[in-house]
Amino acid sequence: MEKVRNALLGVKQRLRGQGNPTVAKIQRQRSLRDRIWRGLPYIRALLFTVGYLWLLVIPSSRLGQGTYIDENALQPGQVNTYWNWEEVHRADKILADLEQLRDRNASSEEVAQYAVTEFERYGIPARKQHYSFDVVGETVNGTNAYAVMQSPRASGTEAIVISASWLSRTGDGDGTLNLRGVSTVLALAPYLKKYSLWAKDLVFVISDGYLDGMQAWITTYHGETQPNLKAEALSLRSGVIWTALNIDYPGHSFSHLGLFFEGLNGRLPNQDLLNSVSLISRYTVGVPVLVYDHIDPRDDHNQPSLLPSWLPEPLKANGDVQEYASRARNVYRHMNYQARGAASGVHGLFHQFRIDAITLFAVPATGPHGFHALGRILESSLRTCNNLLERLHASFFFYLLVAPGTFMKIGSYLPSAILVGTAMLFTGLGEWVKAGWTFGSAAPLGGDEKNEKAAPSGGEGKWRRRSRPVLQPIVIMGLTHLLGALLFFLVSSSWFVSNIKVNGPILAGLFSALPLLSTLVPPSPPSHASIPSVLKAFNLCFASALISITSVLNFSLAATMAIFMGLPLTLATPSSPSSPTRMIKYAAYCALAFGWLVVCPEETRRAIWNWEVLRVWFAPFVCVVYVPLVLQAGLVCLLPS
Repeated sequence: MEKVRNALLGVKQRLRGQGNPTVAKIQRQRSLRDRIWRGLPYIRALLFTVGYLWLLVIPSSRLGQGTYIDENALQPGQVNTYWNWEEVHRADKILADLEQLRDRNASSEEVAQYAVTEFERYGIPARKQHYSFDVVGETVNGTNAYAVMQSPRASGTEAIVISASWLSRTGDGDGTLNLRGVSTVLALAPYLKKYSLWAKDLVFVISDGYLDGMQAWITTYHGETQPNLKAEALSLRSGVIWTALNIDYPGHSFSHLGLFFEGLNGRLPNQDLLNSVSLISRYTVGVPVLVYDHIDPRDDHNQPSLLPSWLPEPLKANGDVQEYASRARNVYRHMNYQARGAASGVHGLFHQFRIDAITLFAVPATGPHGFHALGRILESSLRTCNNLLERLHASFFFYLLVAPGTFMKIGSYLPSAILVGTAMLFTGLGEWVKAGWTFGSAAPLGGDEKNEKAAPSGGEGKWRRRSRPVLQPIVIMGLTHLLGALLFFLVSSSWFVSNIKVNGPILAGLFSALPLLSTLVPPSPPSHASIPSVLKAFNLCFASALISITSVLNFSLAATMAIFMGLPLTLATPSSPSSPTRMIKYAAYCALAFGWLVVCPEETRRAIWNWEVLRVWFAPFVCVVYVPLVLQAGLVCLLPS
């Protein structure tokens, strides 16, 4: 034991060094700080590299796991379905009536009245709801029809919604009619009324338009107010809505059932609902399931290849490469919906009220499935939702559905954006530290030796502390965000929307020129750090915090910010007043900040409409957050150092 004790003491002595232990501890801390500081560029490069590579490997077949049911009460596919050809015949008759309404260009009022008549014919109370949205440059009017079938076995405190919009989600509501989806709902209502097993109210909604009709109905149902919405109060009401199924069936028949699940502002439904419908469709009815409407070329050779033509044939034939391409398409579309805060279907409007909802999209084809298969899927899915004793909570709310039966947990993809945000944070902190020191002559500054430290190479100069201006960079940041708020006010005005292709470039040029006034700010004295260096430190730290926080709420938006702001903000460097590249760098950052006004006029119009009608935060976020952050990086290059 004595030998062991002496050996441990020897190790401690070597670690602590000779002399005063406190001095040795301080020396070790300084040595560690110096090593971290010297290695900071490599740490940043490593974090950026790993973060971006992680984003690229998300679709890999080596990642992800199979989907499964978490909530035992659901018991999907455990019941017999009785939807049969009699109900299919009823749906066909309703479809013929709807086609007549379409052919004579019937108004929304006539379509809603027809739906109400059909519901009431079978003893289900039904009503109409008129609404209008005052949107920039136009007024959106419509009429919804809805019916409430009271539960025969409960008090009606909970409800399930079965809905169909008049317009299909095909082309994001480009005008394709959802006649067979509406027919399915109208035929399903009298069929479900025959059974007394329902423990929840069944609410049937035929919404006008694509998204606007359901937004008016669901907002009014929950007693919410919207300044630009005028909607009639609902005379028929039910209890708390737990789940909702939206039917979208635009073709004559269908080959696959596509699942759409993204909601407003990046919300997702509980994964158990998706998994239950998928399991029922595949194993109870025999209809293959897709993520969205993406048919894999490996299953249908008529589909175009997902791989580029220049790829070598051995790689094209590789199964892992083909799987990667298929998953990458699903991940890209998911991130496209979620990052923009857009709903991928009518179901997405329910998520804002904590209602788990999905859209069942019948992928148009020449066969082999039709009303019969879709009715059985809906019947079994409703029976599954009817089993719930509480809201869905056991499964995941944050996930990536990379394939019909495969998903990724949040811990598998979240670090990619976090690593990029961390790299930006380290860069910002490094800029803050660098701004606080200057290397100069050995003469003491004001005789205060605490503000000095020896040069690492033993030269004649010394590192001296210097003041860092804080107020000016904060004022600049605040003004850029006010400029973003002004930009949002203008792009959401009727003047801008009336001629967006002309006004977009005008605004881009105007708002690129306004920050040039910041060049009138006098430079800092030699004894102070430059304003651009402190501005870059604040800009990177703020952007890093924003990416890290957003990644938990809306990963796709955080990943998009990491791609568009990670390296550009990090590479922004102050320039001398005489540098010829100063304006070139600033122009490049202005293009990154305002390019969407010129390049994406229709996407800008859609984002404004989504804000006005659906309260999607993407448009104000871009104007008030993204644009100012990129502008600040441009000002780092523009302002004299």
